[in-house]
Amino acid sequence: MIEGLVAEGRLADAKQAGFRQLARVLGAIFHYQYFEELDRLRELYSHFDPEVDPLVCGPARDPEAAYRSLSEEFVRILTDANFIEITHGEITRAFAERALVRVKIKAPVEDFRDVRMFRRGHHTETIDVPYWFGLRRRPLQVEVFDDVVLMVATWPDGVAPPDTRKPRASKRRGRRKIRGGAVLFKYFRHIARADLKALFPNVRVVMSWTDHVTLGVPALVGGIPILIKLASTVTVLFLVIAFYLGLTGTIGDHDAERALAALSGLFALGAFLLRQWGNFHRQSLIHQKELTDNIYYRNVNNNSGIFNYIVGEAEEQDWKEALLAYHGLLTAAAPLTREALAARITEVLARVFGVSTDFEIDDALARLKRLDLLTETDGRYSVSPLADALARLAREWEALVWPGAATAEPA
Repeated sequence: MIEGLVAEGRLADAKQAGFRQLARVLGAIFHYQYFEELDRLRELYSHFDPEVDPLVCGPARDPEAAYRSLSEEFVRILTDANFIEITHGEITRAFAERALVRVKIKAPVEDFRDVRMFRRGHHTETIDVPYWFGLRRRPLQVEVFDDVVLMVATWPDGVAPPDTRKPRASKRRGRRKIRGGAVLFKYFRHIARADLKALFPNVRVVMSWTDHVTLGVPALVGGIPILIKLASTVTVLFLVIAFYLGLTGTIGDHDAERALAALSGLFALGAFLLRQWGNFHRQSLIHQKELTDNIYYRNVNNNSGIFNYIVGEAEEQDWKEALLAYHGLLTAAAPLTREALAARITEVLARVFGVSTDFEIDDALARLKRLDLLTETDGRYSVSPLADALARLAREWEALVWPGAATAEPA
């Protein structure tokens, strides 16, 4: 971005070196400030990290307050990184859309205490969707989110969720692989809106009606002849068994042969059923692999590792917004209104970087004001010249790294 703004042509040659230095110092200040945010997030998450033994970090004094603080801090950092929360209504509508993952899946949301999703950036892609059992294809436009963050909180141990009336809910909770009260964070890239439910930790692949037809029809066609053949001989098998157990007195000459034939038929039926059961599980594994392949390579980071990524994204977004606003006002011929500055920055982003965005001008101006680089007169804004701005940023950096150094008396 620095080189792009310099090459944009509005900065005089004499100011280019100073602008590069200002950009570096500005980035260092934001990095230092966000380092404290990273430490705070790690401390809050230590009680909810599923990869940390709760006996090591100890329980939180007030689990509800600690969870609320973690949620609020995490959402605030995501907001600084320009993420937008996906509402439950949007998620519900997305579940009903055609997915890129061409398998039928279920994600029981009631298994969790809280589920929240956040997105940043989106674009439209055209994909080929198979139909008529894959014999034909048709184009379909889908909305794809550039970045998606998932936050999932499990129910604490000893706390009964609202769905305890459902008989299978307790079984699912009994099989869960994460401890109660844990919070999961997951970061994904390039996720179609209709695939949001595939991101859940407890997602399960289920058979679609096509799979039932594909597996059920051969089972019926192959099983009916075996059952018809057994119907005439199975009674003889029972008679022979009863004879050898002493329950009946006599059997015919050919009854033993027919009983052996019936027994062979039963073994054949058992083998047929086992083969169909194996086909069912094989198809399930194929679907599970397709789901895993689609999501695995889109996963960027998980749990505590996500904090470095998200905090770095928030830091970079703040730096970019402040630098763009400063450059826009520095290269302007006269002070600008907030609307004119926003339009100027949007035009530069589109022309120089090929980016279309809704620039958050108020946040950028607020950051410049906090750094004492901004001047407002009658609703019009201007910034300090490069020399003055560098001096003020140097004082800001000194106050951050050595607080109170200016007022300290020499030893």
